[in-house]
Amino acid sequence: MDCFPTLSTDRLTLGKITYSDIPNIVKYANHKSISDNTLTMPYPDTEDHAVFWINMSNQGFSSQEQFIFGIFLKETNAFIGGMGLHVDKTHHKAEMGYWIAESFWNLGYATEAGKAVIQFGFEVLNLHKIYATHFPFNPASGKVLLNIGMTFESDLKQHYLKNGKYQDVRQYCIIR
Repeated sequence: MDCFPTLSTDRLTLGKITYSDIPNIVKYANHKSISDNTLTMPYPDTEDHAVFWINMSNQGFSSQEQFIFGIFLKETNAFIGGMGLHVDKTHHKAEMGYWIAESFWNLGYATEAGKAVIQFGFEVLNLHKIYATHFPFNPASGKVLLNIGMTFESDLKQHYLKNGKYQDVRQYCIIR
């Protein structure tokens, strides 16, 4: 795959994040609620982290090991979040991660984007399994995962170290 893919849904376009998106990335990611509900988003979020995220996206695409999509409203092309797949080529699986700007929560955008990314993973990347985790204190994320067709797999005890504390996560998956 030579060009970064663009995915389209009824209300969204998922595509390459660019340096022109930095002001909106920082504006929307620089909230404690985003950091608290994701594994790797810092708080406070800075322009340097946005640049790091874009560079990681570019490197991931070059190696075909990460596909990080910006989520944009189709009507206005406004950036509202990100969603990606971290690919394990050996086992034909990928971990999905995502975040949506808080002002766009509860509008179905994560579900809509998630369905498109799963379709991309199975049809274009030829994956066998896609999985995702969420913190137990964020049940809305679990609802998104169920809405995109994933099923609950297990509770993983003290699975990640975040901010100096071990955190449990709930894991969901979908098999092609």
